[in-house]
Amino acid sequence: MSDILVSRTRKVGRLSLNRPKALNSLTLDMVRDFSTALDSFGADREIVAIVVTGEGQRGFCAGGDIRALYELRNGDRSLYETFWREEYRLNARIAAFPKPYVAVMDGIVMGGGVGLSAHGNFRIVTERTRLAMPETAIGFIPDVGGSWLLTRNGGVGRFMALSGMTVGPHDAIFAGLADVLVDSAALPELLALLSDISEAEELRPLLARFAKSSGLGALSRHETLLRRVTAHSSVERLIAALETEGSEFAREAAATLAMRSPTSLKVTLQLLRRAADAENLEACLRQEFRTACNLLSTHDLFEGIRAAVIDKDRDPHWSPATLGDVDDASVKALLDGGAAPELEFRART
Repeated sequence: MSDILVSRTRKVGRLSLNRPKALNSLTLDMVRDFSTALDSFGADREIVAIVVTGEGQRGFCAGGDIRALYELRNGDRSLYETFWREEYRLNARIAAFPKPYVAVMDGIVMGGGVGLSAHGNFRIVTERTRLAMPETAIGFIPDVGGSWLLTRNGGVGRFMALSGMTVGPHDAIFAGLADVLVDSAALPELLALLSDISEAEELRPLLARFAKSSGLGALSRHETLLRRVTAHSSVERLIAALETEGSEFAREAAATLAMRSPTSLKVTLQLLRRAADAENLEACLRQEFRTACNLLSTHDLFEGIRAAVIDKDRDPHWSPATLGDVDDASVKALLDGGAAPELEFRART
């Protein structure tokens, strides 16, 4: 059976990620099949909306297949340049898609799963949603347009990018990554009704019927603090500001950052600063692509995957080991260097 299930009910196109045993983690073939289906639905005049879901009971999508990346550590790592190039183009295509794009972000939504959902028009979360851009924990960066998404709505998004912390539905909505909270028990009925619409204008009132009120989450309760500390121009100052603040939340936030790859933290902070001034999503994706390709030659990316996914000892040995050992020149080289051809996009339609 295909890893991307494509179907149509009346005037609604359906796409479902179908690797439930792997938490619907993305492969290059899945990216390609998804892109082909999206183009087909976009060209079909009868289709008025797209609904995207994940198969299984555990999550929408846990991101890219990083185990496969680890297996290439002594081989042709450039294969992942191809993966990221096509994945990021798909992210831009979703953001520019000319028809309503409804993503059901039930369960685990991480990394590449955010890229397939948070760029859509109608983004549904449930009480089971657990969302993260966890890349700094594996020596990587928030990609798939994460630097764009997480710099649009204040300190919570920026802290999520740096810390890799997992949040629930309330923080996901507060950070601008989702729109509406729905009870998971109501999803079968909602999906059935979504499949039965005949025009796009029916979507908003339909979702409003199922929407639950959304409050503040664990991070959004501390937005004022997070906005202030993430405005610092260096990771060292950011952590020092958290430690000086002294609350239990601030101490735990500082401790979480201290566990992440020092190189990834410094690169991510500069990535976010550039994203805040970027003209559009595509500019951020180009910067992410350049940096991601450069990270293929670093120690921390593969060490982070080893500790998190392969050996699962949760004890990565970062190199350089401290923030002070990461010099500005190496950060700039990761942001600006590299020989991979520039990432280009099709014209918006």
